[in-house]
Amino acid sequence: MMTFFQQYGSQLVLKIWQHIYISGLALLLGTIVAVPLGILLTRVKRGAATIMGIASVLQTVPAMALLALMIPIFGIGVKPAVVALFIYSLLPILRNTYLGMMNVNDTLKDAAKGMGMTNTQSILNVELPMAAPVIMSGVRLSATYVIAWAALASYIGAGGLGDFIFNGLNLYQTSLILGGSIPVILLALLTDYLLGKVESLVTPKTVSD
Repeated sequence: MMTFFQQYGSQLVLKIWQHIYISGLALLLGTIVAVPLGILLTRVKRGAATIMGIASVLQTVPAMALLALMIPIFGIGVKPAVVALFIYSLLPILRNTYLGMMNVNDTLKDAAKGMGMTNTQSILNVELPMAAPVIMSGVRLSATYVIAWAALASYIGAGGLGDFIFNGLNLYQTSLILGGSIPVILLALLTDYLLGKVESLVTPKTVSD
């Protein structure tokens, strides 16, 4: 292992950064899109089943197939990888946002209306804080998926730790395979732990107690 670090240490740092960048950007975009959309679906329920169904179908497309489909549109490199991973990140966040908002106690919603809150104020001050733990659970799940699938981005020239993994497979070098796989696992575990802490912080006391 020391030989690996001596030979590939500088590359490892670069690959880890590329992996974090690709995964983080895709997850950020997924959260920015899925959370408002999930909230909107609780207000426009007629189209909720259709949109959730489309998101579910996209989730079933194999990762390699989706990455390949991005190439004719976006070429090769980081952009198609981020778009593909963004699509994969949507469903868990969208589903959890929708369920979290729908499961907010009706008594709290009625109390917000009784206090004269507008619909937007009720969402921001009452419903969203109560649904936050469920939403964060979806973000944690998406983050784990995205970090794992980002390894496949190597196939379309996006870089990341997948370069080590697939080079190791092609060259039959265990050190390269482990040098790529172990950091991916550690990144996933660390991200899940940190987002778990965030989930605890946003959990209302009335829920955690």
